[in-house]
Amino acid sequence: MAIADVKEFAHLSEADVEALGREFDQIRSDFEEKLGEEDAAYIRRLITIQRRLNVAARAMLFGSHRRELWWAGALTLGVAKILENMEIGHNVMHGQWDWMNDPEVHSATWEWDNVCPADQWKHSHNYLHHTYTNVIGKDKDVGYEILRVRSDQPWHPYYLSQPVVNALLMVAFEYGVSLHDLDIDGLMKLQLEDPKEFRAKLRGILRKQARQIVKDYVLFPALTGKNFRPTATANLTANLIRNVWSYAIIFCGHFPDGAEVFTEEELENETQGEWYLRQLLASANFTGNRLMHIMSGSLGYQIEHHLYPDLPSNRYPEIQERVLAVCEKYDLPYTTGSFPRQFWQATRSIWRLSLPAKKMREASERRQAHGLPRHTGAVPSTGDQTPQTPQTPPAPSNTPGHPGPSNPTQA
Repeated sequence: MAIADVKEFAHLSEADVEALGREFDQIRSDFEEKLGEEDAAYIRRLITIQRRLNVAARAMLFGSHRRELWWAGALTLGVAKILENMEIGHNVMHGQWDWMNDPEVHSATWEWDNVCPADQWKHSHNYLHHTYTNVIGKDKDVGYEILRVRSDQPWHPYYLSQPVVNALLMVAFEYGVSLHDLDIDGLMKLQLEDPKEFRAKLRGILRKQARQIVKDYVLFPALTGKNFRPTATANLTANLIRNVWSYAIIFCGHFPDGAEVFTEEELENETQGEWYLRQLLASANFTGNRLMHIMSGSLGYQIEHHLYPDLPSNRYPEIQERVLAVCEKYDLPYTTGSFPRQFWQATRSIWRLSLPAKKMREASERRQAHGLPRHTGAVPSTGDQTPQTPQTPPAPSNTPGHPGPSNPTQA
Protein backbone atom coordinates (compact mmCIF):
# COMPACT_ATOMS: atom_id res chain seq x y z
CA MET A 1 0.00 0.00 0.00
CA ALA A 2 1.19 3.51 -0.75
CA ILE A 3 2.01 5.74 2.23
CA ALA A 4 0.33 9.14 2.50
CA ASP A 5 2.10 10.47 5.61
CA VAL A 6 5.72 9.40 6.08
CA LYS A 7 5.98 10.95 9.57
CA GLU A 8 2.99 9.03 10.86
CA PHE A 9 4.19 5.81 9.21
CA ALA A 10 7.62 6.18 10.85
CA HIS A 11 6.10 7.19 14.24
CA LEU A 12 8.13 10.41 14.27
CA SER A 13 6.99 13.86 15.37
CA GLU A 14 7.46 16.96 13.23
CA ALA A 15 10.30 18.03 15.52
CA ASP A 16 11.97 14.60 15.14
CA VAL A 17 11.83 14.83 11.36
CA GLU A 18 13.28 18.35 11.38
CA ALA A 19 16.14 17.14 13.60
CA LEU A 20 16.66 14.17 11.28
CA GLY A 21 16.90 16.57 8.34
CA ARG A 22 19.57 18.62 10.10
CA GLU A 23 21.64 15.51 10.79
CA PHE A 24 21.47 14.36 7.17
CA ASP A 25 22.30 17.91 6.04
CA GLN A 26 25.36 17.86 8.29
CA ILE A 27 26.56 14.64 6.71
CA ARG A 28 26.36 16.31 3.29
CA SER A 29 28.24 19.35 4.51
CA ASP A 30 30.99 17.25 6.11
CA PHE A 31 31.64 15.25 2.97
CA GLU A 32 31.50 18.24 0.64
CA GLU A 33 34.37 19.70 2.65
CA LYS A 34 36.41 16.50 2.14
CA LEU A 35 36.21 16.45 -1.66
CA GLY A 36 39.57 16.85 -3.35
CA GLU A 37 42.32 15.25 -5.39
CA GLU A 38 41.64 11.75 -4.04
CA ASP A 39 38.13 11.83 -5.49
CA ALA A 40 39.25 13.34 -8.80
CA ALA A 41 41.96 10.71 -9.13
CA TYR A 42 39.40 7.95 -8.52
CA ILE A 43 37.11 8.87 -11.40
CA ARG A 44 39.96 9.67 -13.81
CA ARG A 45 41.65 6.35 -13.03
CA LEU A 46 38.39 4.49 -13.56
CA ILE A 47 37.79 6.22 -16.92
CA THR A 48 41.31 5.22 -18.02
CA ILE A 49 40.73 1.59 -17.01
CA GLN A 50 37.38 1.49 -18.80
CA ARG A 51 38.81 2.92 -22.02
CA ARG A 52 41.70 0.45 -21.99
CA LEU A 53 39.27 -2.43 -21.52
CA ASN A 54 37.22 -1.13 -24.44
CA VAL A 55 40.26 -0.91 -26.72
CA ALA A 56 41.48 -4.35 -25.63
CA ALA A 57 38.06 -5.88 -26.37
CA ARG A 58 37.88 -4.29 -29.81
CA ALA A 59 41.40 -5.56 -30.56
CA MET A 60 40.52 -9.11 -29.48
CA LEU A 61 37.55 -9.12 -31.83
CA PHE A 62 39.83 -8.73 -34.84
CA GLY A 63 40.31 -12.45 -34.23
CA SER A 64 36.65 -13.12 -33.46
CA HIS A 65 36.59 -16.11 -35.83
CA ARG A 66 38.45 -17.96 -33.06
CA ARG A 67 36.16 -19.06 -30.24
CA GLU A 68 38.51 -18.10 -27.41
CA LEU A 69 39.00 -14.57 -28.79
CA TRP A 70 35.26 -14.22 -29.44
CA TRP A 71 34.47 -15.01 -25.81
CA ALA A 72 37.36 -12.93 -24.45
CA GLY A 73 36.33 -9.95 -26.59
CA ALA A 74 32.61 -10.22 -25.82
CA LEU A 75 33.14 -10.56 -22.06
CA THR A 76 35.74 -7.79 -21.89
CA LEU A 77 33.51 -5.48 -23.92
CA GLY A 78 30.58 -6.33 -21.66
CA VAL A 79 32.62 -5.35 -18.59
CA ALA A 80 33.73 -2.11 -20.29
CA LYS A 81 30.13 -1.22 -21.13
CA ILE A 82 29.00 -1.96 -17.56
CA LEU A 83 31.73 0.26 -16.11
CA GLU A 84 30.93 3.08 -18.52
CA ASN A 85 27.19 2.96 -17.92
CA MET A 86 27.15 2.30 -14.18
CA GLU A 87 30.04 3.66 -12.11
CA ILE A 88 31.12 6.26 -14.67
CA GLY A 89 28.23 7.47 -16.87
CA HIS A 90 25.41 7.19 -14.33
CA ASN A 91 27.39 8.98 -11.62
CA VAL A 92 29.04 11.59 -13.84
CA MET A 93 25.61 12.55 -15.23
CA HIS A 94 24.38 12.93 -11.65
CA GLY A 95 26.88 15.76 -11.30
CA GLN A 96 29.01 13.89 -8.77
CA TRP A 97 32.21 15.31 -10.23
CA ASP A 98 30.94 18.66 -11.51
CA TRP A 99 32.88 20.35 -8.69
CA MET A 100 36.11 19.46 -10.56
CA ASN A 101 35.12 21.90 -13.36
CA ASP A 102 36.56 19.44 -15.87
CA PRO A 103 34.57 19.73 -19.13
CA GLU A 104 35.42 16.11 -20.01
CA VAL A 105 34.01 14.75 -16.72
CA HIS A 106 30.90 16.84 -16.31
CA SER A 107 27.16 16.16 -16.24
CA ALA A 108 26.53 18.81 -18.91
CA THR A 109 28.82 17.18 -21.49
CA TRP A 110 28.93 13.44 -20.80
CA GLU A 111 27.18 11.23 -23.38
CA TRP A 112 27.18 7.56 -22.47
CA ASP A 113 27.48 4.31 -24.44
CA ASN A 114 23.74 3.62 -24.36
CA VAL A 115 20.78 4.10 -26.73
CA CYS A 116 19.12 6.49 -24.27
CA PRO A 117 20.03 10.17 -24.92
CA ALA A 118 21.82 11.65 -21.90
CA ASP A 119 19.65 14.76 -21.73
CA GLN A 120 16.43 12.74 -21.57
CA TRP A 121 17.88 10.34 -19.01
CA LYS A 122 18.89 13.26 -16.78
CA HIS A 123 15.30 14.52 -16.82
CA SER A 124 13.53 11.19 -16.26
CA HIS A 125 16.10 9.87 -13.77
CA ASN A 126 17.91 12.74 -12.04
CA TYR A 127 14.86 14.94 -11.76
CA LEU A 128 11.67 12.85 -11.86
CA HIS A 129 12.96 9.69 -10.17
CA HIS A 130 15.25 11.25 -7.58
CA THR A 131 12.90 14.07 -6.69
CA TYR A 132 9.70 11.97 -6.53
CA THR A 133 11.22 8.62 -5.56
CA ASN A 134 8.56 5.88 -5.35
CA VAL A 135 5.68 8.38 -5.46
CA ILE A 136 2.84 6.77 -7.40
CA GLY A 137 1.87 8.90 -10.40
CA LYS A 138 5.10 10.93 -10.36
CA ASP A 139 8.01 8.45 -10.44
CA LYS A 140 7.97 6.46 -13.68
CA ASP A 141 10.50 4.01 -12.22
CA VAL A 142 7.67 2.48 -10.15
CA GLY A 143 6.95 -0.44 -12.46
CA TYR A 144 8.31 1.42 -15.52
CA GLU A 145 4.65 1.97 -16.51
CA ILE A 146 4.38 -1.67 -17.69
CA LEU A 147 4.66 -3.76 -14.50
CA ARG A 148 2.37 -4.16 -11.48
CA VAL A 149 4.70 -3.75 -8.49
CA ARG A 150 2.35 -3.02 -5.59
CA SER A 151 -0.66 -4.90 -4.29
CA ASP A 152 -3.04 -1.91 -4.22
CA GLN A 153 -2.51 -1.33 -7.96
CA PRO A 154 -5.71 -2.51 -9.73
CA TRP A 155 -5.24 -5.92 -11.32
CA HIS A 156 -5.93 -6.49 -15.03
CA PRO A 157 -5.65 -9.70 -17.09
CA TYR A 158 -2.74 -8.03 -18.94
CA TYR A 159 -0.61 -8.57 -15.85
CA LEU A 160 -0.73 -12.34 -16.38
CA SER A 161 1.96 -11.65 -19.00
CA GLN A 162 4.08 -9.80 -16.46
CA PRO A 163 6.78 -12.50 -16.03
CA VAL A 164 7.33 -12.51 -19.81
CA VAL A 165 7.21 -8.71 -20.11
CA ASN A 166 9.69 -8.47 -17.23
CA ALA A 167 12.09 -10.88 -18.96
CA LEU A 168 11.89 -8.89 -22.19
CA LEU A 169 12.56 -5.68 -20.29
CA MET A 170 15.64 -7.31 -18.78
CA VAL A 171 17.28 -8.31 -22.07
CA ALA A 172 16.36 -5.04 -23.83
CA PHE A 173 16.82 -2.82 -20.79
CA GLU A 174 18.66 0.05 -22.50
CA TYR A 175 15.83 0.34 -25.06
CA GLY A 176 13.23 0.41 -22.29
CA VAL A 177 15.19 3.14 -20.53
CA SER A 178 15.48 5.10 -23.79
CA LEU A 179 11.66 5.41 -23.93
CA HIS A 180 11.36 6.34 -20.27
CA ASP A 181 11.07 10.10 -20.71
CA LEU A 182 8.33 9.85 -23.33
CA ASP A 183 4.67 10.36 -22.48
CA ILE A 184 3.85 6.70 -23.14
CA ASP A 185 0.69 6.81 -21.01
CA GLY A 186 -0.60 9.77 -23.02
CA LEU A 187 0.27 8.00 -26.27
CA MET A 188 -1.69 4.89 -25.25
CA LYS A 189 -4.69 7.05 -24.37
CA LEU A 190 -4.28 9.19 -27.51
CA GLN A 191 -4.00 12.23 -25.22
CA LEU A 192 -0.42 13.48 -25.49
CA GLU A 193 0.22 16.34 -23.07
CA ASP A 194 2.62 18.04 -25.51
CA PRO A 195 2.70 16.44 -28.99
CA LYS A 196 5.50 18.74 -30.19
CA GLU A 197 7.73 17.81 -27.26
CA PHE A 198 6.90 14.13 -27.73
CA ARG A 199 7.99 14.24 -31.38
CA ALA A 200 11.19 16.12 -30.53
CA LYS A 201 12.12 13.59 -27.85
CA LEU A 202 11.30 10.67 -30.13
CA ARG A 203 13.56 12.08 -32.85
CA GLY A 204 16.36 12.40 -30.31
CA ILE A 205 15.89 8.78 -29.23
CA LEU A 206 15.87 7.49 -32.80
CA ARG A 207 19.06 9.44 -33.62
CA LYS A 208 20.86 8.04 -30.56
CA GLN A 209 19.64 4.50 -31.24
CA ALA A 210 20.81 4.77 -34.85
CA ARG A 211 24.28 5.93 -33.79
CA GLN A 212 24.63 3.08 -31.31
CA ILE A 213 23.37 0.45 -33.76
CA VAL A 214 25.73 1.67 -36.51
CA LYS A 215 28.68 1.76 -34.09
CA ASP A 216 28.18 -1.72 -32.61
CA TYR A 217 26.70 -3.63 -35.54
CA VAL A 218 28.11 -1.95 -38.63
CA LEU A 219 31.23 0.18 -38.07
CA PHE A 220 33.24 -1.94 -35.61
CA PRO A 221 32.30 -5.26 -37.27
CA ALA A 222 33.27 -3.79 -40.67
CA LEU A 223 36.70 -2.87 -39.29
CA THR A 224 37.35 -6.57 -38.63
CA GLY A 225 36.84 -7.43 -42.31
CA LYS A 226 35.90 -11.05 -42.90
CA ASN A 227 35.07 -11.39 -39.20
CA PHE A 228 32.13 -9.00 -39.57
CA ARG A 229 29.48 -11.48 -38.44
CA PRO A 230 31.22 -12.94 -35.35
CA THR A 231 32.24 -9.44 -34.26
CA ALA A 232 28.66 -8.22 -34.57
CA THR A 233 27.37 -11.16 -32.50
CA ALA A 234 30.07 -10.54 -29.89
CA ASN A 235 28.98 -6.89 -29.65
CA LEU A 236 25.37 -8.04 -29.29
CA THR A 237 26.41 -10.39 -26.50
CA ALA A 238 28.28 -7.58 -24.72
CA ASN A 239 25.18 -5.39 -24.88
CA LEU A 240 23.02 -8.23 -23.52
CA ILE A 241 25.45 -8.74 -20.63
CA ARG A 242 25.30 -5.02 -19.82
CA ASN A 243 21.49 -4.93 -20.10
CA VAL A 244 20.86 -7.93 -17.85
CA TRP A 245 23.37 -6.74 -15.26
CA SER A 246 22.03 -3.18 -15.21
CA TYR A 247 18.45 -4.43 -14.89
CA ALA A 248 19.34 -6.71 -11.98
CA ILE A 249 21.23 -3.98 -10.10
CA ILE A 250 18.53 -1.35 -10.58
CA PHE A 251 15.64 -3.63 -9.64
CA CYS A 252 17.43 -4.44 -6.38
CA GLY A 253 17.22 -0.77 -5.41
CA HIS A 254 13.47 -0.13 -5.07
CA PHE A 255 11.56 -3.41 -5.40
CA PRO A 256 12.78 -5.77 -2.63
CA ASP A 257 10.79 -6.25 0.58
CA GLY A 258 11.01 -3.15 2.75
CA ALA A 259 11.14 -0.58 -0.07
CA GLU A 260 8.06 1.60 0.43
CA VAL A 261 5.89 3.50 -2.06
CA PHE A 262 4.02 6.77 -1.45
CA THR A 263 0.96 8.69 -2.62
CA GLU A 264 1.13 12.22 -4.02
CA GLU A 265 -0.35 13.45 -0.74
CA GLU A 266 3.07 12.94 0.83
CA LEU A 267 4.48 15.66 -1.44
CA GLU A 268 2.17 18.36 -0.06
CA ASN A 269 4.36 20.81 1.86
CA GLU A 270 7.08 18.17 2.09
CA THR A 271 10.02 19.43 4.18
CA GLN A 272 13.67 18.62 3.68
CA GLY A 273 13.56 16.17 6.59
CA GLU A 274 10.51 14.41 5.12
CA TRP A 275 12.24 14.19 1.77
CA TYR A 276 15.23 12.49 3.40
CA LEU A 277 12.92 10.12 5.27
CA ARG A 278 11.07 9.19 2.09
CA GLN A 279 14.34 8.47 0.27
CA LEU A 280 15.49 6.27 3.15
CA LEU A 281 12.28 4.24 3.27
CA ALA A 282 11.94 3.93 -0.52
CA SER A 283 15.41 2.49 -1.15
CA ALA A 284 17.19 -0.82 -0.53
CA ASN A 285 20.88 -1.72 -0.43
CA PHE A 286 22.74 -4.95 -1.12
CA THR A 287 26.05 -6.15 0.25
CA GLY A 288 29.23 -6.99 -1.66
CA ASN A 289 32.97 -6.41 -1.92
CA ARG A 290 34.53 -3.28 -3.42
CA LEU A 291 34.68 -4.74 -6.96
CA MET A 292 31.01 -5.68 -6.77
CA HIS A 293 30.09 -2.12 -5.79
CA ILE A 294 32.19 -0.59 -8.58
CA MET A 295 30.60 -2.89 -11.16
CA SER A 296 27.15 -1.98 -9.86
CA GLY A 297 27.71 1.77 -10.11
CA SER A 298 27.84 1.88 -6.29
CA LEU A 299 24.09 1.21 -6.30
CA GLY A 300 24.62 -1.38 -3.60
CA TYR A 301 24.58 1.84 -1.58
CA GLN A 302 21.19 2.81 -3.01
CA ILE A 303 20.10 4.43 0.24
CA GLU A 304 23.17 6.67 0.37
CA HIS A 305 22.84 7.39 -3.33
CA HIS A 306 19.25 8.58 -2.89
CA LEU A 307 20.10 10.70 0.11
CA TYR A 308 23.10 12.27 -1.67
CA PRO A 309 22.84 11.61 -5.44
CA ASP A 310 25.40 14.26 -6.36
CA LEU A 311 28.13 13.27 -3.88
CA PRO A 312 30.92 11.11 -5.40
CA SER A 313 30.15 7.40 -5.27
CA ASN A 314 33.59 6.49 -3.90
CA ARG A 315 32.50 8.22 -0.66
CA TYR A 316 29.40 6.05 -0.14
CA PRO A 317 31.12 3.46 2.13
CA GLU A 318 32.08 6.26 4.55
CA ILE A 319 28.68 7.93 4.25
CA GLN A 320 27.00 4.61 5.03
CA GLU A 321 28.55 4.54 8.52
CA ARG A 322 27.03 7.92 9.32
CA VAL A 323 23.63 7.00 7.84
CA LEU A 324 23.50 3.77 9.86
CA ALA A 325 24.14 5.75 13.03
CA VAL A 326 21.25 8.12 12.24
CA CYS A 327 18.92 5.18 11.51
CA GLU A 328 19.80 3.57 14.83
CA LYS A 329 19.29 6.85 16.69
CA TYR A 330 15.79 7.39 15.27
CA ASP A 331 14.83 3.69 15.24
CA LEU A 332 14.45 3.64 11.46
CA PRO A 333 14.86 0.59 9.19
CA TYR A 334 17.91 0.26 6.96
CA THR A 335 16.90 -2.19 4.24
CA THR A 336 19.79 -4.32 3.02
CA GLY A 337 20.70 -7.90 2.16
CA SER A 338 22.84 -9.99 -0.15
CA PHE A 339 22.54 -9.34 -3.88
CA PRO A 340 20.92 -12.74 -4.63
CA ARG A 341 18.42 -12.21 -1.80
CA GLN A 342 17.41 -8.72 -2.90
CA PHE A 343 17.12 -9.74 -6.55
CA TRP A 344 15.03 -12.79 -5.64
CA GLN A 345 12.67 -10.67 -3.53
CA ALA A 346 12.18 -8.20 -6.37
CA THR A 347 11.60 -10.98 -8.92
CA ARG A 348 9.29 -12.93 -6.59
CA SER A 349 7.12 -9.83 -6.04
CA ILE A 350 6.83 -9.22 -9.78
CA TRP A 351 5.75 -12.82 -10.34
CA ARG A 352 3.26 -12.78 -7.45
CA LEU A 353 1.72 -9.49 -8.54
CA SER A 354 0.98 -10.86 -11.99
CA LEU A 355 -1.97 -12.42 -10.12
CA PRO A 356 -4.58 -10.54 -8.04
CA ALA A 357 -2.57 -11.38 -4.86
CA LYS A 358 -5.36 -10.57 -2.40
CA LYS A 359 -3.38 -11.84 0.60
CA MET A 360 -0.45 -9.55 -0.26
CA ARG A 361 -2.82 -6.60 -0.37
CA GLU A 362 -4.33 -7.46 3.00
CA ALA A 363 -0.89 -7.85 4.59
CA SER A 364 0.20 -4.53 3.10
CA GLU A 365 -2.91 -2.82 4.45
CA ARG A 366 -2.23 -4.16 7.95
CA ARG A 367 1.38 -3.01 7.80
CA GLN A 368 0.45 0.49 6.67
CA ALA A 369 -2.17 0.76 9.41
CA HIS A 370 0.38 -0.10 12.11
CA GLY A 371 3.33 1.75 10.57
CA LEU A 372 6.95 0.80 11.14
CA PRO A 373 7.63 -1.51 14.07
CA ARG A 374 9.15 0.31 17.05
CA HIS A 375 11.89 -1.10 19.22
CA THR A 376 12.43 -0.45 22.90
CA GLY A 377 15.41 1.65 23.81
CA ALA A 378 15.17 3.99 20.82
CA VAL A 379 15.30 7.60 21.92
CA PRO A 380 14.56 9.95 19.00
CA SER A 381 16.08 13.37 19.38
CA THR A 382 13.83 16.38 18.96
CA GLY A 383 14.31 19.86 17.63
CA ASP A 384 12.36 22.98 16.84
CA GLN A 385 14.39 24.49 14.02
CA THR A 386 14.28 23.79 10.31
CA PRO A 387 17.41 22.47 8.55
CA GLN A 388 19.96 25.21 7.93
CA THR A 389 22.08 23.56 5.25
CA PRO A 390 21.06 24.79 1.76
CA GLN A 391 19.11 22.18 -0.14
CA THR A 392 20.86 20.69 -3.14
CA PRO A 393 18.81 19.41 -6.11
CA PRO A 394 19.54 15.91 -7.45
CA ALA A 395 19.67 17.08 -11.06
CA PRO A 396 22.12 19.57 -12.62
CA SER A 397 20.53 22.99 -13.05
CA ASN A 398 20.72 22.64 -16.83
CA THR A 399 18.65 19.44 -16.88
CA PRO A 400 15.57 19.91 -19.12
CA GLY A 401 12.47 20.31 -16.98
CA HIS A 402 14.41 21.07 -13.83
CA PRO A 403 12.40 23.64 -11.84
CA GLY A 404 15.36 25.13 -10.00
CA PRO A 405 16.56 24.98 -6.40
CA SER A 406 13.42 26.51 -4.95
CA ASN A 407 11.55 23.17 -5.10
CA PRO A 408 11.57 21.85 -1.51
CA THR A 409 11.45 18.23 -2.57
CA GLN A 410 14.90 18.28 -4.15
CA ALA A 411 18.07 17.27 -2.41
